[in-house]
Amino acid sequence: MLFPEFLVLIRGGGDLASGTILRLARAGFPVVVLELDYPLAVRREVAFASAVQRGEFELEGVKGVRTDSIESAPAFAEAGIIPVLVDPAGQSIPLLNPQVLVDARMTKSREESSRDSAPLVVGLGPGFSAGVNCHAVVETNRGPYLGRVYWRGSAESNTGRPDAVMGRDYDRVLRSPGDGIIEVHAEIGDVVVERQTIATVGDNAVEAPFGGALRGIIAPGTPVTAGMKIGDIDPRGSREYCFSVSDKSLAVGGGVLEAILTWLNRNSSEPSGSQS
Repeated sequence: MLFPEFLVLIRGGGDLASGTILRLARAGFPVVVLELDYPLAVRREVAFASAVQRGEFELEGVKGVRTDSIESAPAFAEAGIIPVLVDPAGQSIPLLNPQVLVDARMTKSREESSRDSAPLVVGLGPGFSAGVNCHAVVETNRGPYLGRVYWRGSAESNTGRPDAVMGRDYDRVLRSPGDGIIEVHAEIGDVVVERQTIATVGDNAVEAPFGGALRGIIAPGTPVTAGMKIGDIDPRGSREYCFSVSDKSLAVGGGVLEAILTWLNRNSSEPSGSQS
């Protein structure tokens, strides 16, 4: 491992965070992931968050494991295995003492992250302002700035509009019809038809608005609330795309890697120093 002394802690193991996890692990950084007890990842086949329910999860040759031991997490990370801890409150952060913290929860609102959480704190997307609640921000909106690193200012605001695929945008995202526990009736990668029941929440059915491939669906048994994103249909109908890390995820991961290496370069004489 090229950078064994630079532990990177990532809050969130969803599909966007997982591009960052892959980039950093392959570049030689030990990585630890913090997740919810019921992860909200929709694209579960390309998200290290899936290790919470499955115990183990492998993505493009990189293995993740759930561990309930904070003490064992650094050893896993230094061995090139991604430990996933259930720690939504981040109580393990001071114990793990990471050199870098990446907030990849994608809540799209200002979270409780602080620049004091680690020598370098990187925020992904809306809700983060460099110099306020992080040291650097990586742009997550598609367009000419995707993956760019900002050392001053904020990421672009949340547009509220999903990325369009074959002219489909809002309607390709499945949302919960109410509060309750989700039951899932289709598998990721299935080709579904219009009005097919994908899931149910209580007595309410979630139907496919059009035909396509089920690109993602939140894990069965997850508590959901009305309006929450719970699924994603790809009108292209390709099963392969459902199991592929997205270009967006890898672009954001490249931005995080750039931010860390820039920080290391600027602070090469004092690698534990804070980024100005």
